[in-house]
Formats: sequence, structure tokens, C-alpha cells
Amino acid sequence: MTEQTDRIDHAGHADQAGHTDHHGPEGLLVRGTVVVVPGRGETRATYARFARRVAADAYRVRVVDPPEPDADDPAGALTRFGERLADAVEGTAAEDAPAAPVVLVGADSGAAAVAALLGGPGQGGVRPDGVVLAGLPGRAASAGDGGWDGELDVRTSCPTHRDTLTQDPRVRRGSLNAAVPDALLTAAYEAELAPPMLFLAGDADPLTDHDALARAAKSQRRARLSVVLGAHHDVLNDVQHRSVAAEIVTFLETLRNGLVSVVAVESSTW
Repeated sequence: MTEQTDRIDHAGHADQAGHTDHHGPEGLLVRGTVVVVPGRGETRATYARFARRVAADAYRVRVVDPPEPDADDPAGALTRFGERLADAVEGTAAEDAPAAPVVLVGADSGAAAVAALLGGPGQGGVRPDGVVLAGLPGRAASAGDGGWDGELDVRTSCPTHRDTLTQDPRVRRGSLNAAVPDALLTAAYEAELAPPMLFLAGDADPLTDHDALARAAKSQRRARLSVVLGAHHDVLNDVQHRSVAAEIVTFLETLRNGLVSVVAVESSTW
């Protein structure tokens, strides 16, 4: 892993075709690049709060549009997603290359697409230094027939995030009932990924197959499974979002330190 640092020339975020950029505080060196891939029914705006929080720690964050799975042509859909993702990563480069480490964060079907892509031949031209898979769905995942309120209950108990989803006209309601193609989930769960991985799952997420997720994490060479107590499917955006963001930033900082934790607990009474 080669470390690169670039100057952040402004704060805030900017919307471009196909992605939204979030920059850290002005004057700080960029500590790495994070590309966020949303899931079913979500938009780039779904991850604005999460992106701002990570960017505040001087990481360049780019949120892309969610992948579009195709049950009739899963391979073609994955190829197109890989090309788009490679362009998004390359487009963050201020000079010769994106600021390292480069980390992909996928949620829901976005997590499945990222894992399947990186586990396949050629990796779509994307070679990240680390991967975060949040809320990877199970094969029998369905939000049920409770309407929009029922879908929100599956997604999150955070009132702010519920309002964000409800007020965004581009969010596709009922999307959690659209099955993720089985071929995509098979490729995701059976993928052997080279980069270090962080799996994130809420213990109150009814769409996660927790046993299958535990097996997938244990099958990887360098992986950690972190379970968020009380969190629902939108684990990056539930009421525990601060702790989840901290877990991801800790992962990012550990990557920067050669996978050696920079904090060691020597003594504790709690």
C-alpha cells in the first residue's frame, strides 16, 4: 500500500453527474479516498450524513449512484458497474492517483456488487486497499408487506434518516422487496477478496443471514465482522451511526498503519 497525501482545497460537497463529492476541512492533508456505493432504492443523498462525518476526518469521500442488478444479465450488469466504479475511483485523483488508502464502502445490494466484482476475474479494473461491506443481504431477504412505514422500520429507527428517506423523491419505495439476483449474492458470498475487509451488520437487521455472513467473514484471509447492537438494515445510517462511522474511521486509520491498530487497551475496568 502506497500512501499519498493531497491538499484539500475546499470543504463541503459538490454534485456531479453520477456522483457526489465530500471534502474535508480546508488546509488538511487528504488521508485517503472512500467511495460509497448505495443499495436498493437509495440515492446519493441517502449517504450525505455518513459522507460528511467521514470527510470531517480528512478523507475524500465520493458517493456514486447505486448499481442496477440485472437478473437476466448479471455478468453484464456487473461489468458495467465495474467500469463505472473504476471511473469514479480514478476521478478522485488530484494528481497522478487517488489518495491512498482507497476504500470501497458498499451497502445492501451495493455491498453485494462490490464483493462480487472484486471476487471476479479482472476486478473490473478496481483494486482498492480495503473494503467495507455493510448490511449485506441474505438470499431470503424481504421487507414484507407493511408498506412504506414497514420498510422504514426494517431500514432504521433513526428519525433523521427516516425523514431523509421519506423526503427524497428519488428514493424508490418498496425496493427492499425486489430480490437481489441470486447469482450476484452467490458471487458475493463465495468471493475471496485480497484487500482487508470490514463487515458491518445490525443485530436487529431482518434482511441479514447472520450465519452466512459469519461464515463469509471467516472464509476471508483478512476480515473483521462487527455487529452493531440494536441496528437495523441501514447500519450506516441507524441511530448508532456515530459509532459505526467511528468503526470505519478506525478501520481506515488501521489500513494506513499497515493493519496494526494504533490504540491498544492496556487496562480497563469496563
